[in-house]
Amino acid sequence: MRALPRRRLLQGLAALPMLSAWPAGAQPSGGLLTKPIPSSGERLPVVGLGSWITFNVGNDPAARAACAEVMRAFFDDGGRMIDSSPMYGSSQPVIGEGLAKIGRTSQVFSAEKVWTGSGDRGSAQIEVSRRFWGVARFDLLQVHNLLAWEEHLPALLAMKAAGRVRYVGITTSEGRRHAEIERLMRSQPIDFVQLSYNPLDREAEQRLLPLAQERGIAVIANRPFREGALLRELQRHRLPPWAAELGVDGWAQLVLKFIVSHPAVTCAIPATSQVAHVRQNLGAARGPMPDAGLRARIASHLAAL
Repeated sequence: MRALPRRRLLQGLAALPMLSAWPAGAQPSGGLLTKPIPSSGERLPVVGLGSWITFNVGNDPAARAACAEVMRAFFDDGGRMIDSSPMYGSSQPVIGEGLAKIGRTSQVFSAEKVWTGSGDRGSAQIEVSRRFWGVARFDLLQVHNLLAWEEHLPALLAMKAAGRVRYVGITTSEGRRHAEIERLMRSQPIDFVQLSYNPLDREAEQRLLPLAQERGIAVIANRPFREGALLRELQRHRLPPWAAELGVDGWAQLVLKFIVSHPAVTCAIPATSQVAHVRQNLGAARGPMPDAGLRARIASHLAAL
């Protein structure tokens, strides 16, 4: 082979720090990047599936069938975590019907929430949710937006101690109640925290993400695309040429790679009602990942658009 000119060789070496094949602690599994849940070491693919809005389709047979196909494609490509809540309308029964239809109930990592202002009604609500999903028990139960957490969180921790749920967490969205989230992360033995994080919504970087690393708490990033608004805005612009370094096929993958390459983030949960989009989202869990320098470049570029 012909030797590279010294100048070209040095230029190539200088570019190497911009990319990292796998973030620290992450490993490919079935082609998808996975990260460990700190409290157990169990590994999860870094891209999951949300159900807010997209799976709230009521009793429409065609729409329910479309959701089942989204889940089929999700699992076929190696996905595991699906996240929902009693707040999400018909999403829970739509998930359960789809899981039964495609025969993937045993494959799902079920992430559900309790969402009621009464601690007395929490247990009954969780049981209704479990029946909707058709699972023996949930993998993860979270207190949704900290609603009545003083009552629900001790109950969820008791369920975990009794083997009725595997992991316990708390959630917030849109940057709300971060001070209280931080206080609970410091004081409660939770396994997961769910919060909003993307290249434009980065408040969590200041305290919550470092604290999650310090305390060994898994992080689920919600609203990665601001419910689609971020992607609709970005579609008006061309991808920067340097995005090719990451092998992305569009803005969705660039945004998701930014999110899941953060060392504290365990999983992002974009929602979609389209098979092509769920496959594209999972593509963000493959190939090169940005290092800190390239992540900063992504955030700066999007902020300037």
